[in-house]
Amino acid sequence: MGSIDLKSVEKWYGEVQVIKGIDLQIEDGEFIIFVGPSGCGKSTLLRMIGGLEETSRGAIVIDGKDVTAQPPAKRGLTMVFQSYALYPHMSVRDNMGFSLKTAGAPEAEIREKVDAAAKVLKLEPFLERRPKALSGGQRQRVAIGRSIVRDPTAFLFDEPLSNLDAALRVEMRYEIAKLHQSLETTMIYVTHDQVEAMTLADRIVVLDGGHIAQVGSPRELYQNPANLFVAQFIGSPKMNVMPCGAEGANFTLDGGRGGAHGKSGTPTQLGIRPEHIALTAPGSGNIDGTVDVVEYLGADTFLIVDCAAQGQITVRLTGDKPHEPGEKIGLQFAPEHLHFFGGDGQAL
Repeated sequence: MGSIDLKSVEKWYGEVQVIKGIDLQIEDGEFIIFVGPSGCGKSTLLRMIGGLEETSRGAIVIDGKDVTAQPPAKRGLTMVFQSYALYPHMSVRDNMGFSLKTAGAPEAEIREKVDAAAKVLKLEPFLERRPKALSGGQRQRVAIGRSIVRDPTAFLFDEPLSNLDAALRVEMRYEIAKLHQSLETTMIYVTHDQVEAMTLADRIVVLDGGHIAQVGSPRELYQNPANLFVAQFIGSPKMNVMPCGAEGANFTLDGGRGGAHGKSGTPTQLGIRPEHIALTAPGSGNIDGTVDVVEYLGADTFLIVDCAAQGQITVRLTGDKPHEPGEKIGLQFAPEHLHFFGGDGQAL
């Protein structure tokens, strides 16, 4: 079992509060990702769960047991950091089995668990090598394998892919997703990369200044952001946001999504994803603008359009589209995909 409950958890450093009363229930076997900008408290919260940071107020409960005052070794958790922290003089096998050896486990049990973890992580051909003979991705798999052999209640990952290049990050995302499917163990993962969050998580916890801005599945957060912060943090490129009453705009609030969240209020800002904007002739859409930059990425083309009072708007087009900087175009917004926000930044 690996259920974890955070109850009104706070973290203070002297007079400075960095975690501000967080309540969160993590189900057994769930893949939860903490995401947010630098300084939002995501790594601090992970370290509090692991016992590496003291909890100032509130309670951390693992499988029904309050472990708030327990040291890390008593919590049944294991952490994987962005630095591999492998012993350079030891083989892969010895690195993976080291924690079991220090705990006094029998040699046969250590070998069995290391062999099983190596099979899951496709490390069998490398068990007798030393870390210097491995690639970055292989070293990270060894670090994960060292955690697997301990059979933890939950895995805690603190930005484990940040030291890898772009191609290896994609490969390791796949490896971690497959690992979760095979082990069915609770995983809590910290990243600043919302692409990692969207592709790996069962649920995403978006943190902002020590608070939870929203919790939900990747689809929920992308399609129904609770506030402007989530709307612009989740999604790449980010959601376009502009004033509802901007001069020269033609927005029809009726038929929009002003009441989609069951809240009342006067919309002050409108948001729309880049892929929900169609191109029209100037004067025939919601907004007219001038193409400022064309970004060709193969499968997609992004247009950065200067729309004067509405600012710059990003449009996502499929494939290679023949547009040039300086071109005058109209933009038509899909009414079923409009998002409206009030003066407090909350979704309406």
